[in-house]
Amino acid sequence: MQTNFTAEQLRDPGIAASNQVLRSCVHCGFCTATCPTFVLLGDELDSPRGRIYLIKDMLESGRPATEEVARHVDRCLSCLSCMTTCPSGVHYMHLVDHARTVIERTWRRPWHDRLLRRVLAAVLPHPGRMRAALLAARLGRPFAALLPRTTPLGKRLAAMLALAPARLPHRSALDGAKVHRAEGERRARVALLAGCAQRVLDPGINDATIRLLTRLGVEVVVPGGAGCCGALTHHMGRHDDAMASARANIAAWCAEAEGDGLDAIIVNTSGCGTTVKDYGFMFRDEPAPWRERAERVAALAADVTEFLSRFGYAPTREPPGLTVAYHAACSLQHGQRVTDPPKALLRKAGFRVVEPAEGHLCCGSAGTYNLLQPDIATRLRARKLENLHATRPDLIAAGNIGCLTQLAGGGLPTVHTVALLDWMAGGPRPPELATLDARA
Repeated sequence: MQTNFTAEQLRDPGIAASNQVLRSCVHCGFCTATCPTFVLLGDELDSPRGRIYLIKDMLESGRPATEEVARHVDRCLSCLSCMTTCPSGVHYMHLVDHARTVIERTWRRPWHDRLLRRVLAAVLPHPGRMRAALLAARLGRPFAALLPRTTPLGKRLAAMLALAPARLPHRSALDGAKVHRAEGERRARVALLAGCAQRVLDPGINDATIRLLTRLGVEVVVPGGAGCCGALTHHMGRHDDAMASARANIAAWCAEAEGDGLDAIIVNTSGCGTTVKDYGFMFRDEPAPWRERAERVAALAADVTEFLSRFGYAPTREPPGLTVAYHAACSLQHGQRVTDPPKALLRKAGFRVVEPAEGHLCCGSAGTYNLLQPDIATRLRARKLENLHATRPDLIAAGNIGCLTQLAGGGLPTVHTVALLDWMAGGPRPPELATLDARA
């Protein structure tokens, strides 16, 4: 694709990076076939190729973002299926994230949109605030039917109440900044990204990760100062907030690496993993110490299934005789290109693994997407659940808390992959499987 940026525009690091992405696009349109919003809506502007044209025009002109640009970019899930499909290697993720930052800085959204985004950015990355908000949402659920579904704000508030769990799990005894010693001889030392939303919605995922790794002889450290990876605010165009979160994590992890050393930084939420692995790019124009630290952190980051595949996982229990429908989270299969390890580990653990049709299509979660774009997210959820049910499984496994929350309540237990692996290697049976007993 030909671009026409001025020399002055190209001095801006964001423009320079986006220019390289734009110039790699050859207009082939392969991306349209695997883009969830184009598949649903059939609008060229709701495809990666269409959004690329809109973003190019916005950046080249130097004008503020328009309502049209914001509307179509907002509808992008950042599922990155287009990047898997693209034969030219267009790094769409960096382009759309830059566009979101420009939109956030140059377009004044309607008041209710601005308010909701500010609330989400202020609440979701902070576990204490999120727990309080979810407790308040429980009180509001009986009144959800009174919300006006004909307005954007009413739809979004209804979606928030619908996604809020009826019961919140208690805070885990393993939560917080701690060092979890390896059982037996220490074979490795890793840091665990404890995260933000996952600690509130399902603290058992971190518990299972810690139990499993320590039984394998891995010391797990959760350093103080590390928290949200920055993805939630990054994908809302709030660049400064995202960088602040990333900076705190980099400082905490590098302190551990320079102390007793780290063999890996384990991430068990794939949406976070995609962002942490991109820290090097995010900090590419920062002063040398921060840039180098970010690159070091990005190189150490690994999805928990990547690490287990390399480190050697072995079950200790007899096969459970259960069929697992594996839902490949977009951030894992497209963002990180981790496809085989989760399925191979589940099979090794003794599960029969099946995969749904249209496995490349997003379930509609996508961070805050199911709150900001509830209509599209609901349609994608229904489509995904239909394909999952068609495999006739006993349960669904996925490696991302957003997907698990999105697909919960769809008639099948939803369990994190690592919780199943921990169970088969001596850990407790995941509580989500209690519904299987009821059906039996």
